[in-house]
Amino acid sequence: MSKVFALIKKEAHRQITGLEMIPSENYVSEDVLKALGSILTNKYSEGFPGRRYYGGNEVIDEIEVYASELANTLFGTKAAFVQPYSGSPANMAATMAVCNPGDVVMGLALTSGGHLTHGANLSFSSIFYKAVNYNVGKDGKIDYDSLERLAKQHQPKLIWAGTTAYPYKLDYEKYAAIADAVGAYLIADISHISGLIVGGVHPTPVNHVHIITTTTHKTLRGPRGAMILVTEKGLQKDPDLKSKIERAIIPGLQGGPHNHQTAAIAVSLEEAFKPSFKKYALQVVKNAAVLAKELGTISENHLVLKDLSELGFGLGYQAQVALEYAGITVNKNTIPGDKASPFYPSGIRLGTPALTSRGMKEADMIKVAAWIKRVLQEIKGLDLPTEQEKRKDFIKDIKKLLVKNKNLQKIKAEVEDFTKKYPIPGLYKHYGTKNRL
Repeated sequence: MSKVFALIKKEAHRQITGLEMIPSENYVSEDVLKALGSILTNKYSEGFPGRRYYGGNEVIDEIEVYASELANTLFGTKAAFVQPYSGSPANMAATMAVCNPGDVVMGLALTSGGHLTHGANLSFSSIFYKAVNYNVGKDGKIDYDSLERLAKQHQPKLIWAGTTAYPYKLDYEKYAAIADAVGAYLIADISHISGLIVGGVHPTPVNHVHIITTTTHKTLRGPRGAMILVTEKGLQKDPDLKSKIERAIIPGLQGGPHNHQTAAIAVSLEEAFKPSFKKYALQVVKNAAVLAKELGTISENHLVLKDLSELGFGLGYQAQVALEYAGITVNKNTIPGDKASPFYPSGIRLGTPALTSRGMKEADMIKVAAWIKRVLQEIKGLDLPTEQEKRKDFIKDIKKLLVKNKNLQKIKAEVEDFTKKYPIPGLYKHYGTKNRL
């Protein structure tokens, strides 16, 4: 067996026996995997349907057109671009389409749950554009009054309505009122919540924004990819918006699209039309609400942001490591007003999309939360050093300490036994166990 396939099998074992709780991760179906691993990867298709640089793209054109039509029908938009390689390139293309270098762009601050591409330091969105960040208030929710004041002061060309670590619903009507008042383009980045939107458990931005960007591999349960969608309101504001986005994608940023990815996106969009997908989206939200309550916080979507400050200082990294050793995968994350380091923050981010795809429900979330709380007890007293120079050695020592922790090993065994009842969609067929999708 090739070493690569041996490692893939090793990763399959990790996924099967653990709990994937990073909210931006999910499981795809067997059909999505088939399309993603298909012969479509053999074809070069620079350009757009009917306007390719290479010949032999008749079938590829049909696939891309079909994927775009599915996206427009599913989301209620007027134009859909399915070529972006991933979320960040999609956001860059959308920004390039409506802004010139040096224009003001506004987005939620990274420390408040925003995304790098919405104006964070070191991102293209602040290197090539003048970035202004808005924040959440003391209640952890977006401060729309402050956003309005900043918009009037800075007169942005573009406002981002999107998050990456924000457990509440977004008020797109308020966003639209602010953007319209200053003449800004409004883009909704729904990467985390696209599946919840088409599942009917989160408000849709389609009537309020000009452009929508989304990844396809989170709650939408598709392959790793992205889409840019144009709304009726967007075309009313700028009739040339479609051609501007096309030029931003190619030749602006990309070469040939990943045709196997486009096909897999189409398969996932087909699946999102099924009644079972609405049930799935609703269950994701139900599960997140229970999980959040058990952990002493609140969630209105798929995501839980847990502040660990009550346990000590800068415990996000320690919690991530300890949970991983216990068979539970989350990611360290900053919290609003974080007093620790962005690299070693005070919180963790976790969610329910992947667990729900395995068939878990509310009672299971209570069990999972109990394991998480047990793990968090094991990191008490392991506070991040306040002196910067001590942190590197401290982190090394933490890993050595936690990997030997008997309580974490016990929880890992319990988790592994628990997961036997919940097959992973698209995975078991390849590894000798009945697939249950």
